Amino acid sequence: MSRASDRAYSTIREMIVSGELAPGDSLREEALAEICDVSRTPVREALRRLEADMLIHKTESQRSYVADWSLDDIGDAFELRAMLEGHAARRAAKRIDDATLQALRECNARIGKAVIASPPDVDGFLELNREFHALILEAAESRRLTGLLTTLIEQPVVWRTAHHYGKDELRRSHQEHDELLAAFARGDGAWAESIMAGHIRRAFHAYADAHRGLTAIDSAGGKK
Repeated sequence: MSRASDRAYSTIREMIVSGELAPGDSLREEALAEICDVSRTPVREALRRLEADMLIHKTESQRSYVADWSLDDIGDAFELRAMLEGHAARRAAKRIDDATLQALRECNARIGKAVIASPPDVDGFLELNREFHALILEAAESRRLTGLLTTLIEQPVVWRTAHHYGKDELRRSHQEHDELLAAFARGDGAWAESIMAGHIRRAFHAYADAHRGLTAIDSAGGKK
């Protein structure tokens, strides 16, 4: 891939993951080329990669749109994450070294500060949460797991889920990280896997509850 294509891919992907481009938004090559400061050819290459990542979809007329996943699609993604990240946590518990464990503790301490801020620093929480999970995946020492999980972890739904969290849910997520750290400190893979799987499943239900609430509001609004 060319540097121009890589730049277009990174720029468009970040716009989707951050929510700047919302589900269902049309993706026009000319406008994206201008935003990315590249020609249309690198944009086309970037869009093909984003389609493979399931971040966009194309219609029969070859028009591109930001993917809008159904709740069932999202449930499948979280179920896969629970299985794969649970396995990663089990592996990490058997392989983690003192330096990585300390890095995880420091990262979670910063997450705690983001959670107790008034109002909570959700963007800071997201960035640090990504770092925390990346450290665990690195400790698992599995390139295959890393490849499988990267797409799932970076889906826009992760960003949207955290923005549905209230302070209690953010605090609970932080506490679950503490429980993971306890499992890692004891080298208990089964415990770590169980905590991680529950952590991911709880995140899905937070998203699903918010999704149903928003759908109900939209439906009520449409009846007026």
